[in-house]
Amino acid sequence: MSTDADATARAEQQRLQLELLRRARAGATRRSPAAPADRAPTPGRPPLSRAQRRMWLMERLGGAGDSYHVPFATRVRGPFDPAALATALHALVARHTILRTWYGEEDGEPFQEVLPAPAAVAVPVVEADATEAPALLREAAARPFDLTAGEAVRARVLRHAEQDHTVLLTFHHIAIDGGSLDTVADELAALYTAATDGSEAPFSDTPPQYADHARREHEGIPGLRAELDRWSALLADAAPPRLPAPRPSEAPATAGAAAVHTVPLAPALPDALRALGAEHRATLFAVSLTAAFAALHRLTGDDDLVIGVAGTHRTGAAMRGLVGLCVNTLPVRVDVSGDPSFAHLLHRVRDALLDAQRHRHIPFDLALERLGATARGADGTALVRVTCDVLGEPTVLRLPGTSAEYVDVPTGGAKFTLSYALALGAGEPPAALVQFDRDALDEAAAEVTVRDYAAVLDAAAADPELALSKVPGFGTPRDQAQDPAEAEPSAALPTGEDAHPAVQVLRAHPQVADALVVQAERIRPVAYAVLSDSAGPSGNELLGLLRRSLPAASVPAAVTVLDTLPRTPGGLPGAPAPAVLSGPRAAAVTEGFAALLGRTPPPDGDFFELGGHSLVAVQLAERLRTGLGLPLTGLDVLQARTPRALTALLDERAAQQSAAKAAAGPARTRATRPGTVLVTGATGGVGAFVLRELAARGRPVLALARPESAHLIAAEGVDVVEGDLTDLAGLRDAVAASDAVVHAASTFTRPEVDLAAMEAMVGAWHGGPFVFVSSVDAYGHPHTQRVVEESPSREPLSPYGRAKAECEAMVLRAAGTDGRGGASAVRSPIVWGAHERLREQLRWGALGTLYQAAVRGEAIEVPRPGTAGHPWYGAAWVHAAALARAVTECLDRPMHGVANAVSGHVSWHDLARDLTDLLGTDAEVRESDAVPRDLDHRWHYDSHRLARPLGPRPGEDRRSVLAEMIGGMTDGTA
Repeated sequence: MSTDADATARAEQQRLQLELLRRARAGATRRSPAAPADRAPTPGRPPLSRAQRRMWLMERLGGAGDSYHVPFATRVRGPFDPAALATALHALVARHTILRTWYGEEDGEPFQEVLPAPAAVAVPVVEADATEAPALLREAAARPFDLTAGEAVRARVLRHAEQDHTVLLTFHHIAIDGGSLDTVADELAALYTAATDGSEAPFSDTPPQYADHARREHEGIPGLRAELDRWSALLADAAPPRLPAPRPSEAPATAGAAAVHTVPLAPALPDALRALGAEHRATLFAVSLTAAFAALHRLTGDDDLVIGVAGTHRTGAAMRGLVGLCVNTLPVRVDVSGDPSFAHLLHRVRDALLDAQRHRHIPFDLALERLGATARGADGTALVRVTCDVLGEPTVLRLPGTSAEYVDVPTGGAKFTLSYALALGAGEPPAALVQFDRDALDEAAAEVTVRDYAAVLDAAAADPELALSKVPGFGTPRDQAQDPAEAEPSAALPTGEDAHPAVQVLRAHPQVADALVVQAERIRPVAYAVLSDSAGPSGNELLGLLRRSLPAASVPAAVTVLDTLPRTPGGLPGAPAPAVLSGPRAAAVTEGFAALLGRTPPPDGDFFELGGHSLVAVQLAERLRTGLGLPLTGLDVLQARTPRALTALLDERAAQQSAAKAAAGPARTRATRPGTVLVTGATGGVGAFVLRELAARGRPVLALARPESAHLIAAEGVDVVEGDLTDLAGLRDAVAASDAVVHAASTFTRPEVDLAAMEAMVGAWHGGPFVFVSSVDAYGHPHTQRVVEESPSREPLSPYGRAKAECEAMVLRAAGTDGRGGASAVRSPIVWGAHERLREQLRWGALGTLYQAAVRGEAIEVPRPGTAGHPWYGAAWVHAAALARAVTECLDRPMHGVANAVSGHVSWHDLARDLTDLLGTDAEVRESDAVPRDLDHRWHYDSHRLARPLGPRPGEDRRSVLAEMIGGMTDGTA
C-alpha cells in the first residue's frame, strides 16, 4: 500500500514539475496577442484542434448561418424501426465522445470538455408526404446548434408511408468530416442491426477519441516552426484571386447565399481523364484541379493563382475509425502564365499539389496567422477563396432489409466564394459543377466559369497538347476592368469631386440619389451617400458593395448616409475626415484596438496590418458589444477593419437603435400598453403556458424569443422581441421597456450564461414586480425528507441548481431598491403539460429511463422504499397551467422571497405503472435495492404560499395530464 502511495505521489510531483516547466517556457517565449497559436489550454481540459478552432471562430464571428452544418439524409424503403435507430444513435454517441462534447471559453481561449453519455438520444418521427419533405429537411438541417450545450448531432425521421421513411442526421462540422461520415454510417448500421435482432453489441473495442488527437496536435505545434516558416515563405506574396464583382442589382438580400451551376459531361470522359492523368503521373484529382486553374485564369485574368484543396490529418492505423474534424485546407499555388497547353499546366499543378501535400500536417490557419494582412483581400477575405474537389458516390445509411437512396439537403451558405468540382456520383452522369457565393459572384460569371471548366475538361481528353487559348469555347483570359483609381479622366469618369471610383459605384445603386468621397492627406477617404428615400441600404451595406466592386486602394474607410451632402459655399466637398477620431464611441473603439493589439491604432489603421486575426476580432466585438450595448459581431470587425469604419458602423447602429425605440417605445409600451409584462423563455414549455395565462387576463406581453422560433408565439396582445440570454444588451432594453418581468428562460447547461443574464436584467430593472421561475434543484440534497419553503440549500448542488440559487439571491437582494417592485422566486419541480418541450422532458429527461422502458415493454426497475434508509423514492411535479397561474399571481402579490409550486408527488413505482397503463404495454415494474442516479430523489416539498393558484382544476390530475402528453407524442414512441 505504501509503495503504491509513494509511486502515486512521485508521479504527481513529476506532473507538477512538468507543468511548471511548461509554464516557464511559455512565459519565456510568449508572443504578441496577434498570434496565440502556442498558448496552452486550460489544465485538464483538451484544447481545440486547429480545425475545430476555425469552426468555433466562425460561429463566434457570426454570419456563418448553417454553412457548417452537415446534413446526412437517406431515403429508407422497407421495414424500419425508429426506436432501434434511437438505441443505435445513443450507442454511437456514447462510443464517440466528440459527439457529446461542449465548447467553452476561458480567458479568451476556447476549450472542449466531454459530457457524460446522455440517457437517450431523441429521434422524432414526423408524418410528411414527398412534397413536404424537402422543406422539412431543410428546416431541420438549418436549426442552429448550441455548441456550449454539447449538441453536435440531431435526428429527425420523416414517415412517408408504412415502409417509406427519410432519415436525417444533422451534425455540426466541428465534430465531423467526410471521413467520419463513412465511419458513422457503418457503425450506426451495425448498431441498428444489433438493436433490431437483439444480438451482441457489434463493437468491443474503444475507438480513438478526438480529444487525444487535439492534444497531440497542440503539443506538436512548437516543433513545426521551421516547416511553418518555409511554408509561409512559399505563400508570402500570394494574393486572393480578383473575382469579378457582382452587379449591384444582382446582389441578393441574404448574406452568404449559395448557388450551384452544373454542365453535364460525356459518360466516357472521366475514364479518358484518368488515362490522361496516368500518362502524366497524375491523379484524376490533379487533372480536375488543372482544369479549375485554367477556368479561374480565364475568369480573373490573373496568372498567379491559389486554389484550396482538402487535406486530412488522418494518417496510420491509430486514427482508423476516428470520428472528428481532421480536415486541413491545402493552398495550391500555380503560375498559369505563358498560354501553356493543358499537359504543360498539368505538370505545374501536379508539382505544386505534391508540394502542398508535403505540408498537409501543418494547420493552414497557422500559416495565415503568420502571413497576417498580406494573405487577405480588401474585404478581409483569407487567401483561399476558391476550392476544387472531385465528388464521388455520396454516403448513405444502409440498414438491413431496406434499400437506401441518397437525399440531398442543401445548406444555405457558401463556405467559399467559388468551388469547382467534378461530380462522379454512381448511377448519375458525370458533370462539371461550381458552387458560388452570390454576394461575391453573379450568376452570369458563374455560368461562364462552369462552362469554361467543362470545356477545358473536354479539350484535355481530346488533345492535351492544345494551348489553353485554342480550347474551343474558352479563348483568351477575360479582359479585366481597369482599376478606376488609375483611370485617365474621361467622359465616363469625370474629374474633380466626382472622379473617385467609389462615387461611380454608389451613384449606380438604384437607391442612392447622390454620393461624394472626401479625401485628405495621409488618411483614407470617407464616402457620403444620400438615399432616394428613407428606406434603403445602410452605410455598412454600401461599404460592403464597394469592397466587392473596387480594388482595396479605392475602398473608403467608411460610408456615412446623410440627408444632404456636406459642401462648401463654392460647391466643393466639405471638410475632410479628421485625423483624430471623435464622438461618443470613438474612444471605446480606439481603446479596444489598443488593449487587444498592444498599440494605439491610427484612425485608418488596418486591423490585419496591426496584427489582428479572427480570435481578436471576436474578443473586440464582445468587448464593444457589452460595453456599448450595441449589436456587433466579429465578422463586423473583420469587414470594417479600421477604427474609423468600425466607429461609423457603431454610430449607425446606435442611430438605428434609437430610431427603433422612438418608433415603438413610449407611445406604444407606456401610453397605449400600460402594464406590459416581459416573458423570457416564451417558446418553452413554461413560458408558453405563462403567455396563455396572461392573455386570458388581458395583460399585454413583450415576449423574448429566438429569431427562428419567434413566429410561434406571435399573437394578439403579444409583441415579440428577438433575442436570447446571451444578448445582454437586448435583455436590458427589454426589461427597461416593461412594467413587470417573468423570467422563465434557462440554459440548463450553461450556468455562467444564466448568471450573466440575471445580472443584466436586474441592472435594468427599475420598477414593477419581478418573478423568477426557479427550480427545486436550488434546495440541493436536504437532510430531511420534507422540505419547507425557503429551507436552506444543502450540498451537493448541481451546477444548474447552484445557478438557480445564485440568480434567486440576485433578484431578491435588488427587490424594493431604487424604485424596484417586489420579487418572487418560484421553485418548480418537474413540469408536465401538453407542450412539445415538456413532452421531450418526459421522453428524454430524468424520467426518460422510465418512459423508454415502458414504451418498449421492458422490465422497469425502481428503488425499493427503505433503500439506503430512505422511506420513499419519487418526485414532485406541477401542471404547467397551475405553474402559470402561480407565476401570474406573483405579479399581483409578490412573495418577497421563495415559494414552491407543486401540484403533487408521485412515487417512481406509481409513475411507472401510470406510464405502462397509458402506453398499453405489459412492462413489469420491479423494485430493487439499487438507486440509479436519475431516480435518486426522495423529497416532499411543501407548497403553502401559492396554494390558492395551484389548486387543481378539472383535467389537471396526474393521470389526465400524462394521458394528454402521451396522446400528443409525435416521435413514434407512443
